[in-house]
Amino acid sequence: METYLNTTEKNVLDRVKHCWSSLFTPRAIFYRHEKGLIDAQVSVAVVIQKMVQSEVSGVAFTVHPVTEDYNQMIIEVALGLGEAIVGGLVTPDSYVVGKSDWSILDIQVSEQTKKLVKGGAGNSEHGANHWVELNAAEGGKQKLSGRQIIEFAKAFKNIEDHYGFPCDIEWAMEKNNLFITQSRPITTLKPLV
Repeated sequence: METYLNTTEKNVLDRVKHCWSSLFTPRAIFYRHEKGLIDAQVSVAVVIQKMVQSEVSGVAFTVHPVTEDYNQMIIEVALGLGEAIVGGLVTPDSYVVGKSDWSILDIQVSEQTKKLVKGGAGNSEHGANHWVELNAAEGGKQKLSGRQIIEFAKAFKNIEDHYGFPCDIEWAMEKNNLFITQSRPITTLKPLV
């Protein structure tokens, strides 16, 4: 479904309607067809939540999506708003965590040359977010400390345990507060036999 950022009191009802109607876009219909859900009853609940000015944001997969190792999770992190990661506009850091003992198995730090920051309520679909250039020192540093990686991994595991299935989680951090912006099933995994 569509996501709308920087929503205001003035445009919230229109954005809720657009979100509902995105259930019937060609992309959404094709996705349901591809997953064998074309005849299934579908609905959408629209979530309205605080728009944060995240220092870092990211995506977590509670099962490693490439190796499909159920004992590992991967956390991807970039500076700024998560829209940049989800849209493939920046290359995030990547951290692999072992879920049995909370060990950090791999850290890949990516140099980020720009970050997306929150803007005001603009006329575009995603508001007036804008890019800020980063110097090499800021953009080349590891985005989360080892302690934060483990703390976040435990929170993501709690979400997986709550739902009872592997999760694809979008998140943001503002002023050292972790915000979960979305959680859904990982749909690319092969079924366990």
